[in-house]
Amino acid sequence: MAEHRFHTPLPLTLDVNVPSGAVSVGTVDGEESVIVVEGDAKLVEQTDVELDGDRLRVAFRGRRFGLTIAIGDISIGGRPLRVRASVPHGAAAAIATASADVSIEGRVGELEVKTASGDLRLRGEVERDATIKTVSGDARVDRVGGSVVAQTVSGDLAIGGAGGSVETKTVSGDVRVDSVREGDAIFTSVSGDVEIGIAPGSFLDVDAGSVSGDLTSEVPLASSPGGDDGDGPTVVLRGKTVSGDVKVFRAG
Repeated sequence: MAEHRFHTPLPLTLDVNVPSGAVSVGTVDGEESVIVVEGDAKLVEQTDVELDGDRLRVAFRGRRFGLTIAIGDISIGGRPLRVRASVPHGAAAAIATASADVSIEGRVGELEVKTASGDLRLRGEVERDATIKTVSGDARVDRVGGSVVAQTVSGDLAIGGAGGSVETKTVSGDVRVDSVREGDAIFTSVSGDVEIGIAPGSFLDVDAGSVSGDLTSEVPLASSPGGDDGDGPTVVLRGKTVSGDVKVFRAG
């Protein structure tokens, strides 16, 4: 195990690039960041941790990482690489991996995650924008204050709520956004189902359809948000699916 401590006042971006294993990030009060790297001794030795200006980098530089294979709780060829990071609230996070699962707890400023088969789980909030790209990994984020851009092939995507626009592209993965308040909600899907919640107080403008799937909406087109003056933000819903179902509902 190797532990690294840094003085890191904001602005700060945590930049993690590891091929597999697990990455966990937590945000805390203060201006100190702590990075703990665990696993097989050779893997730990080949993982660089450095502070470069306002960027805290964690990167694996070895070539034979694939010799370590983790199956459930069993590891063949040594213990898999695990990165644990503690950074100040509001720090941005940029994480790239092939198969490592990524878990984040707390409040990050911005989020960018790229993964092939690893899952993403964020319990907390992204203050501004989030970008998520995955092939078969599932992604679930509690809340994004700004916009969301997400692309998956077969992984499922779930966003608790978004303060800005949402754009998703998927082949067979399902997409659910519990609440969108304003901006564009754009989706493209082949066979995945799409569910979009419209926040209370928001108008709805729709141009969406499905070739063979069902399209249903609990929110009438251009419905009044319920205010006496008729004012309110508008969600512009645009998209299409081939065989996936599309459901629009009023968020609770």
